[in-house]
Amino acid sequence: MIHGDLLGERARLTPGKTALILAASGERLSYRELDARALRTALCLRYALGVAKGERVALLAGNRLEFLDLFFAAGKSGVILVPLSTRLTPQELASILHDSGARVLVYDGAFADSVRALQGLTGLDRSVALDGSARAAAGDPLLRDLTGSLADTLPALDRCAAEDIYCLLYTSGTTGKPKGVMIPHRMVAWNGLNTACCWQLREDDVSPLFTPLYHAGGLGAFLTPIIAIGGTVVLHSRFDPSEVWQTLVRERCTVVLGVPTIFQMLMEAPEFESADLSHLRWFISGGAPLPGFLIEAYQRRGVVFKQGYGLTEVGVNCFSMTVAESAQKAGSIGKPLMFTETRLVDGSGGEVPVGEVGELWLRGPHVCAGYWRNPEATADAIDADGFFHTGDLARRDQEGFFTIAGRQKDMLISGGVNVYPAEIEGALLLHPAVQDAAVVGVPHPTWGEMGVAFVVVRAGHTVSAADLEGFLGEKLARYKIPKEFRFEGSLPRTPYGKVVKGELRQRYVVARDVDPGE
Repeated sequence: MIHGDLLGERARLTPGKTALILAASGERLSYRELDARALRTALCLRYALGVAKGERVALLAGNRLEFLDLFFAAGKSGVILVPLSTRLTPQELASILHDSGARVLVYDGAFADSVRALQGLTGLDRSVALDGSARAAAGDPLLRDLTGSLADTLPALDRCAAEDIYCLLYTSGTTGKPKGVMIPHRMVAWNGLNTACCWQLREDDVSPLFTPLYHAGGLGAFLTPIIAIGGTVVLHSRFDPSEVWQTLVRERCTVVLGVPTIFQMLMEAPEFESADLSHLRWFISGGAPLPGFLIEAYQRRGVVFKQGYGLTEVGVNCFSMTVAESAQKAGSIGKPLMFTETRLVDGSGGEVPVGEVGELWLRGPHVCAGYWRNPEATADAIDADGFFHTGDLARRDQEGFFTIAGRQKDMLISGGVNVYPAEIEGALLLHPAVQDAAVVGVPHPTWGEMGVAFVVVRAGHTVSAADLEGFLGEKLARYKIPKEFRFEGSLPRTPYGKVVKGELRQRYVVARDVDPGE
């Protein structure tokens, strides 16, 4: 019977293999040691805290060993873990806690002030601290003390079923109220196993983990696949370019996952030109479209650079390509993983021809169980045939390789013609003076909508709207070129690299209201 306790299964096979390295201290834990910690934590949840199978435990913490203990404990105990974004306000966190019905909140001392505020906003049964920070309120027990006080003999934990819910991952909420995605054990196991297989991971792979663990990408992109194959994860408490470069060299990392903004920061770090990269098999980017100039920069350093695709709701790994294909099909996300069914459809649900853009639908064992206590949203996203409607636009070539064209909600219709911002953004990022760019559609009295480009200029460079318009005119049809260019110091992004385009539209509205003569 398939279940989500990948760590337990791997520890049974290769107990002495190194599973985890803590980047800051260099401490190493074998699969046996990491699994024993997770089991002890699972017993603590069930017997010391009295959380029953199917009840929810929320977790507010940065990347740390205890985060992994609690995540893997969910796979053993049947307790549903609710990881919370460390970037949210107490009011936003309270909304998620209320929606999830979490009984217990586990937190680290850095967020003690938020927890104190939450206790006045929610009906939590209790809160548990991960450390003895002076900011942690007196009276909250420490998790390590609770695990240390467990009796030596406790009832064995029943193995979870495939459709039992492992965790609730709340969406970023950039388009509305966050929804809790129900991640079943079946989905966790399949994502780990199928990614390891189709991405051709190996037991000697070493991978740094510096993206937030509360996000689906941190948990599902490389943590569970590396654990499934028996590799080694190097855990960073945060993303620091110099520290990551030191880890890559010291631990001889072989595969690296990140988002475009992270890879750009790594490229701009002084270590980029001199670091020994001979041990690296490949880098892979996800979370947002990967600019061509980044691919080219890493290829000049001899690094294979792939692009992945996934969503919280369908598993963060849905496509794959070989090393050779990553060069031949630069910019493509590859072919669907095994047992992943795809459709590209038009507005009426009909299949679009090869080469045409359509909405991407996915079906397979990697699809979530829907949204927590939200049957309407579930029905809107997953149709009667089991296909998840991603809202992403893509095209497929004659060889079966997919390329993302952008979000359906981002597509603008100008003069009756479909315009895809991702295509324009990719062209803008080829300009040597452009560091970052995003294109949004805004209402226009004549054309219905028009494109507005928000551009961040590289330090030490200058560029005008006319320069960019002429540059794009050499690469794109005239109707695709934005009607306005606005220069920004930075673009608003989610923790996982996606531009918050709703905020850009609001910036445009505010600027139009205050700009004289407009």
